[in-house]
Amino acid sequence: MNELDKTMYFGAKPEILEKAKTLRKNMTNAEEILWNCIKNKQVLNTRFRRQHPIDIFIADFYCHTARLVIELDGEIHKSQLEYDEGRTAEMERFDIEVIRFKNEEVENNIENVLKCIEETIMHRLKSPP
Repeated sequence: MNELDKTMYFGAKPEILEKAKTLRKNMTNAEEILWNCIKNKQVLNTRFRRQHPIDIFIADFYCHTARLVIELDGEIHKSQLEYDEGRTAEMERFDIEVIRFKNEEVENNIENVLKCIEETIMHRLKSPP
């Protein structure tokens, strides 16, 4: 693994890398919709990775250039708010910003989601961590 890879994964262990690989093969409908809109540098020419390992976590989507994580929240997240807050705090320790969208937002208003992502990226790139 080269040096860039090591910094992009923030010390993720091999088992987390394997789990992320499995998750990439089983994306939710909302994840697929968003992925089709952000892959191949479609948003501000920035590269996103899906199901990306960061330390002990796996982010739904990650842009290393902007140090931005995008999380999509389904029904289960209603019952794990405290866990999600802790997870966000841990990622913020690495100067990573986490933005969250509900699955319904992605499925019903993708234009608004993409606009928010673009605005966040522009802000992050103007004042990098």
